[in-house]
Amino acid sequence: MKESKYISRKIRATLSAKTEKRVSERHKLSAKPVEEDYSRVLFRVNVNKYKQIRIKTNCIVPVSQWCEKEENVKNGEGRMSIAVLKTKIERLLELYATEQETITKEWLELVLSLTEDVDFGELSKTLVDDIIDKHLNPDNHIKLSFFELWEQYLKETKYTAIRERNMRVIIRALMRYEWFIKESKDKNFTLDVDTITKDTIYNIEDYLRNEHLILEKYPHIFETIPANTGKRAPKKPKPRGNNTIYTFFGRFRAFFSWCFENGITTNRPFANYNGVKEKYGTPYYITQEERNLIAEFDLSAHPALEIQRDIFVFQCMIGCRVSDLMRLTSADIIDGAVCYVPRKTKENNPVTVKVPIKGRAETLLNKYKGVDKSGKIFPFISSQKYNDAIKEIFKVCGITRAVTVLNTLTGEEEKRPINEVASSHMARRTFVGNLYKRVKDPNIISSMSGHKPGSSAFARYREIDMDIKTELIDLLNE
Repeated sequence: MKESKYISRKIRATLSAKTEKRVSERHKLSAKPVEEDYSRVLFRVNVNKYKQIRIKTNCIVPVSQWCEKEENVKNGEGRMSIAVLKTKIERLLELYATEQETITKEWLELVLSLTEDVDFGELSKTLVDDIIDKHLNPDNHIKLSFFELWEQYLKETKYTAIRERNMRVIIRALMRYEWFIKESKDKNFTLDVDTITKDTIYNIEDYLRNEHLILEKYPHIFETIPANTGKRAPKKPKPRGNNTIYTFFGRFRAFFSWCFENGITTNRPFANYNGVKEKYGTPYYITQEERNLIAEFDLSAHPALEIQRDIFVFQCMIGCRVSDLMRLTSADIIDGAVCYVPRKTKENNPVTVKVPIKGRAETLLNKYKGVDKSGKIFPFISSQKYNDAIKEIFKVCGITRAVTVLNTLTGEEEKRPINEVASSHMARRTFVGNLYKRVKDPNIISSMSGHKPGSSAFARYREIDMDIKTELIDLLNE
């Protein structure tokens, strides 16, 4: 690690005069282990030109390897530790630059000891103050259990009702995991934010992947802590694919980040976790011609389907998620455009999406104006019934061509009739896909679809159409 001039000027490293005999790392594997002198590293810290303190560290290095000029060992054990400690001290001097009276010998030694597992880049004044306060006043910080912390997290983050329900699915799965470990391996096992390790995360991943098989042997666990608390709760857990587990861990990681940022723990189990990865296939969607066929198909014999058909076509014209679509009211129609803040990115990136309403979309909007007494732009049904209706609409309209889809469980591609995989999200893909064929500018399209910048899901549309590739090759032949 390269040291800055600031560090070398402010912080000087020396060795304690006291030494002890130890077998060095380089001699441990030799036939005749050799003992040599080891000494503790001390730092002389210039807080300012009037205040200098000398502190002990937990770093002990071989005296024979010490270099006075570099203020570090020449190579091997301890070299990186000393460089990291210097950088951490520099960070603390910066954080407490306006409170230099705080920086004493005892305070600095205590902070370095308590933050031994915290990377210097993650240190903040709030975090350091909380860590010290918990150490000095443990009675004022009654430790909440793992699941009590989840409840506090949900309360403070103020997620939408849908996001909170999704979080509670994770909480119940972790409860089942804890119960399973108690019954199968360790009756005293409990999940704890301070003791969960990278290996625990991998173990949880394995459990989530095989829970549907595990709970056949422990059915009472799932009966007591179901995956779904709604009326349509499944009788037993279903197999989970990579993307489901990836989403699960994304939310689990957010919980741990909150714990860290609030000084609840210094543990970062996800820091070196390189497990399940998100995987998407090439997006499939209907063409504008197929969309128009659906829009103009005579469904007078199926009046209930006709309403859902109209909603689906409208969604194809504005490209929003179904969760956003179903909360739109007449108040969200401003100056000939639908205006809304996507719920999915509301917490982190509250950007208003505006999509002009023209032609067919405007006609459909006027057709159902005032029909819903609550002010919604359409007479919506539940999202599940809406998805069921879309599949039936495709079948009735004769749109049953085969598409290549990614099996979320096996990760392999397979052929399926498009009517069997049609859903409300296909309307969103239809909006994005058909626009991308005409305007190859992702920024313009994502501003209307509500995709966040750099979205991996949106990036897939760059590979969807052979026409785009043909157009580019034609340019070379002009």
